[in-house]
Amino acid sequence: MAAAGNELRTASEGAGEPATLGEAAYQRLRADIVVGTFKAGEPLRLEALRQRYGLSFSPLREALMRLQSERLVLSTALRGFSVAPLSREEIEDATETRILIESEALRRAMRNGDDDWEANIVAAFHALNLQVERQSKMSGKADAADLFAMEERHHHFHRALIAPCGSPRLLELAEQLYVETQRYRLPNYFGGTLGKRRRDAAAEHREIMDATLRRSEEAVRLLAEHYRKTAAIIEASIEWPAPSGGAVK
Repeated sequence: MAAAGNELRTASEGAGEPATLGEAAYQRLRADIVVGTFKAGEPLRLEALRQRYGLSFSPLREALMRLQSERLVLSTALRGFSVAPLSREEIEDATETRILIESEALRRAMRNGDDDWEANIVAAFHALNLQVERQSKMSGKADAADLFAMEERHHHFHRALIAPCGSPRLLELAEQLYVETQRYRLPNYFGGTLGKRRRDAAAEHREIMDATLRRSEEAVRLLAEHYRKTAAIIEASIEWPAPSGGAVK
């Protein structure tokens, strides 16, 4: 999984070098949490992080505090920092909140969007669809680079849908919620769970695109269904702790 974390860091830093050491620490640590290199509940000790990333305590603390505000890290007085736990309640809450935020953003984008917006959506869908077709020919043998290329294009498509919503706060919230759900989704990509389920994700994205370009409220409904379907597949694939201390699937 370490190689996967390296791939994600490469993608997240592709737009340019981090401006500060704090930003570098944030990007690298977030990537390792999202991809599952650090497991849910795992302690994040400063000395171990310093050795892993070659950064001093100050930027690492800055990154941990930032990740805490994004609900990816927890902090307690006696135990210090740790990776936030995974739970059914968390993914359901994150998914439904994401739907709430992106539904409003999409409605605004459909009111504000111009020809360039429409062209960007079509281009983003085309790039995503090409990657889907490429991986479908690999018979489940896609490597980390292919999976992250898929994730990057998937992110670009969903971001393109809401780009002209006119609210930086809505876009920031959408981005935060994307990452919160990403830490549930990415390990399932690597394990092959999402790919093995019977689902035509390309058709779902095309339907969302077509309805959006028509400026139809149907686009909002299709987007919500798309996110809920993904959450349901993930929930069914994770072994959740049972109240008795056992495990249920």
